[in-house]
Amino acid sequence: MESLLIKGGVPLCGDVTISGAKNAVLPIMAAALLTREPCVIRRVPALSDVKFMGEILTWLGAQVRFEGDSVCIRANKIKGTGDYDLIRKMRGSICIMGPMLGRLKKAAVSLPGGCVIGARPINLHLKGFEALGARVTIANGYARASAKRLIGAEIFLGGRAGSTVLGTANVMMAATLAEGVTVIDSAACEPEVVDLANFLNAMGAKITGAGSPTLTITGVKQLHGTEYEVIPDRIEAATYAIAAAATHGEVTLRGARYDHLHAVFDKLNGAGVRIDRKGSAITVRRNGRLKPVDITTLPYAGFPTDIQAQMMALMTLTPGISIITERIFESRFMHVSELARLGADIEIEGPSAIVKGGKPLSGAPVMASDLRASAALVIAGLAARGTTQVNRVYHLDRGYEQMDAKLRKLGARIQRIEEQ
Repeated sequence: MESLLIKGGVPLCGDVTISGAKNAVLPIMAAALLTREPCVIRRVPALSDVKFMGEILTWLGAQVRFEGDSVCIRANKIKGTGDYDLIRKMRGSICIMGPMLGRLKKAAVSLPGGCVIGARPINLHLKGFEALGARVTIANGYARASAKRLIGAEIFLGGRAGSTVLGTANVMMAATLAEGVTVIDSAACEPEVVDLANFLNAMGAKITGAGSPTLTITGVKQLHGTEYEVIPDRIEAATYAIAAAATHGEVTLRGARYDHLHAVFDKLNGAGVRIDRKGSAITVRRNGRLKPVDITTLPYAGFPTDIQAQMMALMTLTPGISIITERIFESRFMHVSELARLGADIEIEGPSAIVKGGKPLSGAPVMASDLRASAALVIAGLAARGTTQVNRVYHLDRGYEQMDAKLRKLGARIQRIEEQ
């Protein structure tokens, strides 16, 4: 098992190119199951999750070929059951269910795994499939849906923590081949959902309202192949922006979408971080002393839950008290105990973390519990005095393309080693 060894205290300086969005490319790859014709997807990041999705699609019968940062998928003939051993590794794999149901009118998918950040039930996915006319059951670790025909319907997908991103994606994909019109109310508005809708429209689907809480899908008889380039990863861009601020550096993000990062940049500005935009380049630098901020995670366009841990790492370096409230996942503070090993002073009170910042961090061995916690520990290690070893780096490889190599280009003293 691999670890990252970080010798902190070096400001990050230079340019970093932002990869394609992991949370966009996974459902887009799954959507290729909706047609027999080949689909070419570009700006595909080299991530373990993307590799797993390729293996899942291959197991289902699709031909999957990776070439550089592109993948070509041809699903001429597919089966309707997803393999447990593959799907259990990655929660995002549940998004194969909608395309299989849409095309085959049946789907059986093993209940998925993924990061341990709290309960993420798929009841809203299944509710949407039932509204389209499918019979849904859960038994023996599998969710199954089948229908003689799918009929458009009005579907409300709001949940306890707001809209569901993967649920919206799954129901939208199934509805593209349903008869009639489907209206999804309380649809997720995330850029990754918009990107999926744009991909489906490029395949011949008829979807309007993407990016708003109301999606309208007019079913078509069949979809065709297409070529498409996914959006840049806003979570990766935000992570490098926070790392620049934490190390008192200056980093230019190449290829990031400023309009996808308003909430993050607003909080960074409030924390004393300067954000300059010139064309497609965004430069991030510390603008004097850091200032504490209060943050509440919310569905898009609010502050992303996927940036909560990284922002907490920055606030541990900030003099004063910051309050970070997690409203999306109830168990997403598992990084707190590991940040404490580096010297952070953080108390948990219900859904909030009270960060008493400003004390210097010092290097120590730490254990990553999930993908975004891994990024937070790397940021803290970059800013800490001495050496930090981040163990279980496989979490990081799920969502950040060659993070250690990109950080080295920015001047970080970081290397990948085998855990002792």
